[in-house]
Amino acid sequence: YISSKRVITHMVNQILLGLVESVLGKSNPTARGNHAFKCPFCNHKNPKLEVNLIPNKKNENLWHCWVCDAKGKTLFGLFKRKKTSSEKISQLKDILGTTDKYDTIVASTSVELPKEYKLLHNIPKSDIVARHAMAYLKKRGLTVIDVLKYQIGYCEKGRYANKIIIPTFNTDGVLDYFVARSFENDPRRKYDAPSSDKNIIGFENMINWDVPVVLCEGAFDAIAIKRNAIPLFGKTISKKLMKKLVTSEIKKVYLALDNDAIKSTYKIAEQLLQAGKKLFVVELDNKDPSDMGFALFTNKIQESQEFNFSSLFNLKLSL
Repeated sequence: YISSKRVITHMVNQILLGLVESVLGKSNPTARGNHAFKCPFCNHKNPKLEVNLIPNKKNENLWHCWVCDAKGKTLFGLFKRKKTSSEKISQLKDILGTTDKYDTIVASTSVELPKEYKLLHNIPKSDIVARHAMAYLKKRGLTVIDVLKYQIGYCEKGRYANKIIIPTFNTDGVLDYFVARSFENDPRRKYDAPSSDKNIIGFENMINWDVPVVLCEGAFDAIAIKRNAIPLFGKTISKKLMKKLVTSEIKKVYLALDNDAIKSTYKIAEQLLQAGKKLFVVELDNKDPSDMGFALFTNKIQESQEFNFSSLFNLKLSL
């Protein structure tokens, strides 16, 4: 005997599976309600994107690619990142119902990757522009794994022509910002970015909020640091990031900002010290973390001294 409730649940799951497959292609069932799809973000030849169609206790449908590390917590976030049509998203809403989380996702971002964006993975030998882009990244110490992990791409034409594109995603895997860096030898403009709200948390979908974090200025710095690094995309901290740091269980925060960002350092330090966080300022010796590389920066982390209210007072006096 199967209850009518179980029958209805099974039917809903089958309808949901059909919708997701219409967006991602055919899947292979794995375990615990998961289905494996070919990842549309790294285009790996095997089905490495695992999607849980049965919600967990927090009513989340987790998804994760085991190759490029694309991940999120909701199917709405997955559909949004895939740039799925509004019709498909409406169908998903009809199946799962409208949620506050979904409304937040839709309202929080109006950023889209450039239409000319191409992922720098499995590039053909004939693509000279892509090979120049990869050569630039390798010169800066990045690997193919970094390219996949951070979904790094490039553009060969348009506004962002001959520029590296580094996107950042929120916890639901939805794009909320990106930066573009020219790989030309003598560019007219090195950096570019969309005109959008920067009240975000850089690389939020990769951050573990239970262990210490490192705050740095740029995306390349965060990638070089590797471990739980958050780029500020500038010298000031966003309200969203500060709120998250203050309310999270994180006990230690490391500041790795340039010497010319002293005012920003003491403002950030003051807020975090007042919130009861242990703060460490990393001495960069006039070098960016991306110039130092992982090994040297790790040594600097280990050598950093705790920054307290007395340190803050002395810093203010020096300005």
